[in-house]
Amino acid sequence: MSNTPRTGHKPLALGLIVLAAALVAAGVISRRSQAEQVKQANTPIVPMVSVVTAGQAAGAALELPARIEPWQRAPIYARVSGYLKSWSVDIGAPVKSGQTLADIETPDLDQQLLQAKAELATARSNLALASSTAKRWQGLLAADAVSRQEADEKAGDLAAKQSAVNAMQANVDRVQALQRYTRLVAPFDGVVTARNTDVGALINVGGAPGSELFVVSDLSRLRVYVNVPQRQVAAIKVGDKAELSAPERPGKVYTATVQSLSQAINASSGAMLVQLSVQNDSRELLPGGYASIHFNTPVASAALSIPPSALIFNKSGTQVATLGKDGRVVVKPVTISRDLGSVLEIATGIDRNDQVIANPPDGVATGDAVRVAANTAKAKL
Repeated sequence: MSNTPRTGHKPLALGLIVLAAALVAAGVISRRSQAEQVKQANTPIVPMVSVVTAGQAAGAALELPARIEPWQRAPIYARVSGYLKSWSVDIGAPVKSGQTLADIETPDLDQQLLQAKAELATARSNLALASSTAKRWQGLLAADAVSRQEADEKAGDLAAKQSAVNAMQANVDRVQALQRYTRLVAPFDGVVTARNTDVGALINVGGAPGSELFVVSDLSRLRVYVNVPQRQVAAIKVGDKAELSAPERPGKVYTATVQSLSQAINASSGAMLVQLSVQNDSRELLPGGYASIHFNTPVASAALSIPPSALIFNKSGTQVATLGKDGRVVVKPVTISRDLGSVLEIATGIDRNDQVIANPPDGVATGDAVRVAANTAKAKL
């Protein structure tokens, strides 16, 4: 038997040693990596933010919704009962002052006039008899044929008959005056904007809204009503110019003039009613419609402005985060005065020189540390 040593096991043992060393090294590296991750997890992350300085809100032109009304609008009601005999104008037709709109047939009123005239004729006959009787009794009194008492009675009867004639004449005049209302006429130059009757319709005396037979409106000039918030009423004066735009005329602007102010704040809306006028010779603007009023004079504001992204909404209400002197966050409650889209006007809660965090991180609270971005724009809004 040969005593030569076996050399085939040496490479295997060497490989096992190398593998064991690699496993030990991998374990050490893994533990170090996990330790670094734990260390980083325990280290607080300081968020980076940008800040802006709350500044005086720029004067913003005031734009408000408004409604358009005709300069004059007359609903035409019936003063007599009857049936509509005919009408001569329809909606959209221009009319002149005094032009006939419709005729009403009034058979009952015609009979009342005949009756009143008959009663007047009877009263006049009685008056004539009482007059001749009183004259005769005055002659008999002069001849002492009758007593003064009897003569005075006849004179009193004459006065009563005269009063009856006057009453009957007034009744005839009243019915004749009513007959003039059988013809409906336009009260001024304008346009017929409503017709709520037709031939043969029963006409009743009315004055309630919705019972008008016709509506005549003056469209050559229009009234524009707008409710101006209390904060801006001091900037609006009689004679100021404003720009009016209507949705049915996109891109077209009309000049309106402030005519009057109600000089009172409506308790329910917190606004004051302002009346403007606008010429409408082309009849492009429609009464009863919606419009938008843009006042040319910028409206000054004492509020401070911040970007909308700076607002924080939570259970504590509306807040903003500001940067304190020590570089830590100070959360302040605020009151929004007006939303102008690109900026918000803040009425209370912040000072003019506060550095407001424009992008506050979620869950930010007073005392949190933050880092200010190097390229932050600190200009006033």
